[in-house]
Amino acid sequence: MSWESNVRRVVPYVAGEQPQNKNVIKLNTNENPYPPAPGVEQALRGIDCDILRKYPDPEVSGLVCALAKRHGLSKEQVFVGVGSDDVLSMSFLTFFNSQKPILFPDITYSFYDVWADLYKIPYECQPLDGQFCIRKEDYLKENGGIVIANPNAPTGVFMEVSQLEEIIRANPGSVVIVDEAYIDFGGESCVPLIEKYENLLVTQTFSKSRSMAGMRIGYAMGSEKLIGYLNDVKFSFNSYTMNDAAIIAGIASVENEEYFKAVTGKVIRTRENTKKRLAELGFTFPDSKTNFIFASHAYVPAEEIFDVLRENEIYVRHWNKPRIENYLRISIGTDEEMDAVLDFLERYLKNKKAVKH
Repeated sequence: MSWESNVRRVVPYVAGEQPQNKNVIKLNTNENPYPPAPGVEQALRGIDCDILRKYPDPEVSGLVCALAKRHGLSKEQVFVGVGSDDVLSMSFLTFFNSQKPILFPDITYSFYDVWADLYKIPYECQPLDGQFCIRKEDYLKENGGIVIANPNAPTGVFMEVSQLEEIIRANPGSVVIVDEAYIDFGGESCVPLIEKYENLLVTQTFSKSRSMAGMRIGYAMGSEKLIGYLNDVKFSFNSYTMNDAAIIAGIASVENEEYFKAVTGKVIRTRENTKKRLAELGFTFPDSKTNFIFASHAYVPAEEIFDVLRENEIYVRHWNKPRIENYLRISIGTDEEMDAVLDFLERYLKNKKAVKH
């Protein structure tokens, strides 16, 4: 018998391409086009490197307290991890141990099925409707847990909190995870529901709205009991998950609230302007409440547009998957970047139309 017969095999998540050429327009991984808050740089410059010889605070107390204060929670209701991927993965491992399948949409963040396969968790994908909306009725049945990204990715569609509350209320025997990676770009958060529902876990990240994807900070909020169980698993896995530089930078970011609001406001304004121009160019898309737009063109295939953009050093995201193979996910960059992309698309599509006729 080969040693390979004992290997845990899984089809891994495929992250967006990270081109080494810095002179590209990079709109493929939903990063924020603006730098982190000024206080973050100041905090990092002030770090005493002597602290790096010691282990960091395993409870991440400073950052946990800063986040708890911002969201009006107790520190016992906040869990911090190395990006929301780490937090979500730990949550799957902690809360989804039933023989019943967990439920999540068929079109959503593609790490969910990877974690389910990795941890041997049974799951069922619930189809989005024709407008890429989640149907709450699909989640009002027996299950071992529920995960919903809101706004959803890669569609950008936001589900009203009142509908999510119906799902949470109808599933007291399951943990319901609401993944709010993009909530700061226009949606209403489910955090206020935490006080009403012990089975609700809400996750957020510093990677999008706080411009800190490279620092890897994510967090979860829930009842004290949920967070307690999550910490038990974390401390059974790795006590020192968050490094001191990340903790210090994270606290500084939370304390720079005005900058945070200014940056998210800029991204939202650019997104809305981009929607108008894309529509004028013949694209259709669900109404996005995120920092990206999920767009399909009237007569030019998405894969063709993806390839020609890439050839011209413009990176967007494309999946060759059922139902979404003719869509591109276009992250929102600066006004200058979006103008360059839209001007290029206008020229390309005009030439296509001329050749067609």
